[in-house]
Amino acid sequence: MAACGRAQQGALPVIGFLSPASAEADTGLLRAFRRGLAEIGYVEEHNVAIEYRWAQYQYDQLPALAVDLVSRQVTVIVTIGYVGTLDAKKATDTIPIVFGTGADPVQVSLITGLDRPNGNITGVTMLHTATAGKRLELLRELVPAANVFALLTHPRSAFADPETKALHEAARALGVELRVLNATNEREIDTAFAIMAKEHSGPPVISADNVFTDQLGWIARLASRYAIPAISAYREFTAAGGLMSYGANLTDAYREVGNYAGKILKGAKPTDLPVEQAMRELALNLTTARALGITVPLELLYLANAVH
Repeated sequence: MAACGRAQQGALPVIGFLSPASAEADTGLLRAFRRGLAEIGYVEEHNVAIEYRWAQYQYDQLPALAVDLVSRQVTVIVTIGYVGTLDAKKATDTIPIVFGTGADPVQVSLITGLDRPNGNITGVTMLHTATAGKRLELLRELVPAANVFALLTHPRSAFADPETKALHEAARALGVELRVLNATNEREIDTAFAIMAKEHSGPPVISADNVFTDQLGWIARLASRYAIPAISAYREFTAAGGLMSYGANLTDAYREVGNYAGKILKGAKPTDLPVEQAMRELALNLTTARALGITVPLELLYLANAVH
């Protein structure tokens, strides 16, 4: 509440920051966001205040948290993920909203178009659902003998249905079987890897849901412990020791979210800011590949944006 008090006393603009995760889990994301803000000339507690609201993975808390930020009349609301963005959209049609989401914002009806978003919403999309099938294809290139693969997903995530559908379609096209394993927290993620190892459920594609995004280091260690090749949407996974990733660069994406929030503080309207599509990148961890006895095809090495 102190930040709000400083904002009122010093007439600072206030950013409402709404996340389904926790302050600890969002550390890297916040670092990138603040850097993006600074590039536009805004530094927290200097010329802008930030009101943070974390749902601690209790998604049913997001609507009330969004309403609370609206009641405090913040200048702009920054939302992490599709669910929080939808809740913020329901809470206000006047306060500008800048999102960072892996969902297709047009497909999930947040906006009507990427080039000129309607209403009070704009932001950055990682389009993870659109690249889910490609992650399965890439994983199979590294493990060509496997005929069974897995999807590790959060059953109540906004990603669950479209991601599962996309991966089932990719699995059929590749002629392989896809098994779906659910997890909603760290303990269940651990259990899921133990099941994969025991039942030989196949190399997993890790969902892009926040529950997994915030545990990438732990997931990489589990994959190493059980000698399971896995792929994530995020480069942070390979940096932590995971085998491979394909998807958006989170650091760049949330730096751009900070840019957009700063531009709105300077007077830009959401309709003037086209939705940004985060750049996709392929990353490989050759040390992990060697430990797993996997030979990385030269074609993939040439395509990789980063090699660890």
